[in-house]
Amino acid sequence: MTTTTSRLLNLLSLLQTRRDWPGSVLAERLNISHRTVRRDVDRLRELGYSIRATMGVDGGYRLDAGSELPPLLFDDDQAIALAVSLQAATATGVGIEEAALRALTTVRQVMPSRLRHRLGALDFTTIPSRPGDAVPAVVSADVLIALSSAARAAEVLRFDYASGRPDDASEPAPPRRVEPHHVVTSHGRWYLVAWDLDRDDWRIFRADRISPRTPTGPRFAPREIPGGDVSEYVSGRFRGAESSNQWPCIGKVILGRPARYVRQFAGDGIVEDLGPEHCSLETGSWSWIALAATLNRFDTDIEVVGPPELTEAFGELATRNGATANGTHPSVTS
Repeated sequence: MTTTTSRLLNLLSLLQTRRDWPGSVLAERLNISHRTVRRDVDRLRELGYSIRATMGVDGGYRLDAGSELPPLLFDDDQAIALAVSLQAATATGVGIEEAALRALTTVRQVMPSRLRHRLGALDFTTIPSRPGDAVPAVVSADVLIALSSAARAAEVLRFDYASGRPDDASEPAPPRRVEPHHVVTSHGRWYLVAWDLDRDDWRIFRADRISPRTPTGPRFAPREIPGGDVSEYVSGRFRGAESSNQWPCIGKVILGRPARYVRQFAGDGIVEDLGPEHCSLETGSWSWIALAATLNRFDTDIEVVGPPELTEAFGELATRNGATANGTHPSVTS
């Protein structure tokens, strides 16, 4: 015979799967009497669940959203997913960080020990996404836990790393050997920041391309991330910088567009209002050519304030575009 607690959880699980349950069907599924069904429904109501009695020949029950937050029923995968989401939410930058941290603490406290152990092995840094970020790539929770566990234990990690090119028919590369330091989520994707033992340098690996090998290797002494801040380091590398979170090429121009228009598309650039039809924009990119091409998206006249490298980049870009327009570009004619 099942205990009252177990029976209540089974009843709640059934009520969560569909809107209306005839009382007779619930009694049959739970192998209890109609009277016990009514008594268990009353117990769930006392716990805060809003369960409405439905009218009809047989009568039944419907689980509605309640005015209070009742105890929740999650399976293992749902509990892990909830905890990961709450941990990621602590760095969203939308004002819910403290609440998310308190909720994460609560969830961890009520988790079974087996789930707390899995969640404890999953430690990562979140860098808030921006509009236009890449489409998220699916990563197995087991892979994330394996990467994070190796980083927390400071153990050398071996893994196979896919090239990301579907038409790549080259021979499989030997396993990578790294000292894992941080798991990071940024731009809708997951990354491993690690010291590559074969290349003797820092590397950032996409987690969705990693297939960990077991067992892990010997322990290592953790190194300091360049600049001391993993978020700043990763953001800087995405911008093309070696260590600092700054664009390697920064220039200033005057645009023939009003500031209110340019600000919508300036990203982290600095916009200064110069009148009804003009503004200045100071912004950066990973190269001078890329910066010149990016500024052309405003579809207007551009005056370069500085530096000279940006003026030269506009000239080089004009030459390339002219060759492309005339069909004389080497890559086209060769």
